[in-house]
Amino acid sequence: MRQAFYRRQLPHLQCDCKAHFITFCTDHRWILPELARDIALQCCVHDHGTKFDLRVAIVMPDHVHMIFTPLINRRAMEIYSLAEIMDAIKGASAHRVNKMLGRKGRVWQAESFDHVVRSSENLDAKIAYLIENPVRAGLVDEWAEYPWLWRKPLVNRFAPALKL
Repeated sequence: MRQAFYRRQLPHLQCDCKAHFITFCTDHRWILPELARDIALQCCVHDHGTKFDLRVAIVMPDHVHMIFTPLINRRAMEIYSLAEIMDAIKGASAHRVNKMLGRKGRVWQAESFDHVVRSSENLDAKIAYLIENPVRAGLVDEWAEYPWLWRKPLVNRFAPALKL
């Protein structure tokens, strides 16, 4: 397993074949209008299945949380980097948000906070914690009511295989 390290202002560690917990915030903690949250969520989900395997994405009023595992870039025969994935999400969403609002300037802080989910941590518990974020913030009573949350459908691995 390869580990990659890079630094902007914060250190970033990427581990191949591991889930990564990512948080990125709006510039100056700007509150995103609802249509901007729609765009941000669309951009978070856009490369699911091609550049990363997304487990969960949630767009809060002034920040975004994601848990995903980078996938292999078949053309380059290497794992997509966190920097490439995040630049695509933040760049596309910022462009679309600014265009929609008729504004210019930064939408997101330059840095993202990332954390490799270690094998000793429970990925399902991390996902459950994330999806409860809008409830803890008092935005909804039930997480399922929150419109800016995407979660990978669960597959019941214990169900018997269907015979057709």
